[in-house]
Amino acid sequence: MKDAKQDTVIAHAGRDPDANFGIVNPPVYHASTVLFPSLAALEASDRAPFDGVNYGRIGTPTSSAFETAVAELEGGHRAVVAASGLAAIATALSAFTKAGDHVLVTDSAYGPTRRFCNEVLARYGVETEYYDPRIGAGIAGLIRANTSAVYLESPGSLTFEVQDVPAIAAAAKAAGAAVLMDNTWATPLFFKPFAHGVDVSIHAATKYLVGHADAMLGLMVCNEESFLAVKRTAVRFGTCAGPDDVYLGLRGLRTLSVRLKRHQETALILAEWLAGRPEVERLLHPARPDHPDHALWRRDFTGASGLFAALLKPVPKTALAAMLDGMELFGLGYSWGGFESLLLPVHPAAVRTATAWAEAGPLLRVHAGLEDPDDLIADLERGFARLNAAL
Repeated sequence: MKDAKQDTVIAHAGRDPDANFGIVNPPVYHASTVLFPSLAALEASDRAPFDGVNYGRIGTPTSSAFETAVAELEGGHRAVVAASGLAAIATALSAFTKAGDHVLVTDSAYGPTRRFCNEVLARYGVETEYYDPRIGAGIAGLIRANTSAVYLESPGSLTFEVQDVPAIAAAAKAAGAAVLMDNTWATPLFFKPFAHGVDVSIHAATKYLVGHADAMLGLMVCNEESFLAVKRTAVRFGTCAGPDDVYLGLRGLRTLSVRLKRHQETALILAEWLAGRPEVERLLHPARPDHPDHALWRRDFTGASGLFAALLKPVPKTALAAMLDGMELFGLGYSWGGFESLLLPVHPAAVRTATAWAEAGPLLRVHAGLEDPDDLIADLERGFARLNAAL
């Protein structure tokens, strides 16, 4: 679909009705064994194991449709699906590391990313060094001769620092290091990693791509130079995803644009309301002018999703519990990106080493779902009333 706009790509990429009896959506292929018509065909498949369909774990028409659609939307070469966002993170990092290597990981990274680096990569002789997410071009001073990868997450999913991706990517590439980025927050819609120097864009597709809080899924979108390393590692690890979950990701993708516009709009309404509350110390939302990285966000992003954070003034835990335990519309749970709104107390200080988080008050991560904003505000207002009554 040359020159097609994003919304058109979302609606049509990865579909081939002519190959499926005119059916609009690609069917769900449940497959392990794939039969070949001849020995020659089997041997040809063995010579090109990452193309076509030769075994269920390596790929099916269902996974190929999802991979093709997201890669086209994001501007990548090809993609590799995984069973979860963490599976995609672990596979991508492993594809570019070996014993004796050094990797640089943003200090604002998703907690399970740190645990994988500290508990798994370390066992195999890979050293991880965490860096200030706002380091920008200064990362060149941390790159060593054995630095094989630089890992970004922008914005960070707890504290929402926006990274200078082009500057970091340029420094990494000048030193021959691969550039990996978690792009879950922005999705392929609101940030184009490959236009900013990224080699592999990683998604917890569980979140906005699936969009309905009902499937676990991950994705690694690759440029041409990185694809074989990622795909080969995925195959060696047995990384794959169930066909029904892949189908839910593909179905969710078709409504990504309309959902994200609503998530963005509601999140900004909630953030503005929260900014005026006396219980709130400050907001952490990159699309707000009062965010310290707002200029970077305006330069590189085309929108914002529904995830942000509110730093509250110090209160006893009992008062915070009184607020959260009685919420009617905001669920108390992990993940985000679904149709439902969520509130989650998060603790950045526990997962920081290169930078400090010294705020005294609790940090609430907010996911703005698809409910009416006025109803969500009313739920928050009742929550603050309970918090204040418990003081």
